[in-house]
Amino acid sequence: MSDNPIVCEIDLAAPGKQTGYLRLPHSVHRSAYGYLPIPIACVANGAGPTVLLMSGNHGDEYEGQVILSTMIRELEPAEVSGRIIILPMANFPAAQAGMRTSPIDDGNLNRSFPGNPTGTPTQIIAHYIETVLLKEADFLFDLHSGGSSLLYAPTVLAPLFENDPDEALKREIVDGFGLPHGLWFERPESGGYSSAAAFRQSVCSITTELGGAGTVNRAYTQEAKAGLERALVRIGVLDIPLAPAGAAPRIFGKEDLIYAQETGLYEPLAEPGDTVEAGELAALIHYPETPGKEPGEVYFDNDGVVLCKRLPARVERGDCLFHLGCN
Repeated sequence: MSDNPIVCEIDLAAPGKQTGYLRLPHSVHRSAYGYLPIPIACVANGAGPTVLLMSGNHGDEYEGQVILSTMIRELEPAEVSGRIIILPMANFPAAQAGMRTSPIDDGNLNRSFPGNPTGTPTQIIAHYIETVLLKEADFLFDLHSGGSSLLYAPTVLAPLFENDPDEALKREIVDGFGLPHGLWFERPESGGYSSAAAFRQSVCSITTELGGAGTVNRAYTQEAKAGLERALVRIGVLDIPLAPAGAAPRIFGKEDLIYAQETGLYEPLAEPGDTVEAGELAALIHYPETPGKEPGEVYFDNDGVVLCKRLPARVERGDCLFHLGCN
């Protein structure tokens, strides 16, 4: 029995389709005996794997929330062999506020695993996901996008760990997902990410980066939803007719992050999807508070493809400007 205070309104062991809430007790001035209602759904039928689908890990990343909200409505038990558990707003306070982090405790859920059952709301949510939901799961699909500050070309990502028993399957899922780009990245087993939590619970995990800019791109959501459904069919939990994937994704085995080194106004000189070369000018940093000062120059360090760019023009030293896929 878990020592986590969250109570699930639905019976995750029961067959059929259920929707409800995870109740996280939350006592505040306006509601002494209140709770935070974290939406959850479960579609179960017969024998098969258990899959956890999650979005809203970061609350300002909307594409995944739209995809999973749609799947909750569309999925029917007869199409499922096993169980699909869906958390469309995993860090509910952040998702409700449209913020990357929780307005209650400033918690970043995707840095908070394994969490703490007696900690802040974000830590309690992380602990419940890792020790209750992932403990019962075989697969995790955590749908991310660029949120308010980044814009991504649609990318499917596979976290790899030392002696990862699921590496071959992850590669197969990425190849068949149908997004334009795929990225392998290394994760420490002890990390605070959902993928590390999954690995600790012997769960195969895949994630995505889908658009961003604080909006929802319909083409990206449709493309990624189809890819997710292909992955669910591949692992045997879903049986529905599917259109074949298009061209194989361009796969990158390494990544590179380009940062601002000064404070100013950033002018990007590359866009998501662009192919760039080492030494190529990536951005200019302008200094309107110092009239006549020449802009600072930011260069790409490696050959690669721009997977995402920063959106807000005002930057400080340490802000990420670009994420590259490299080989």
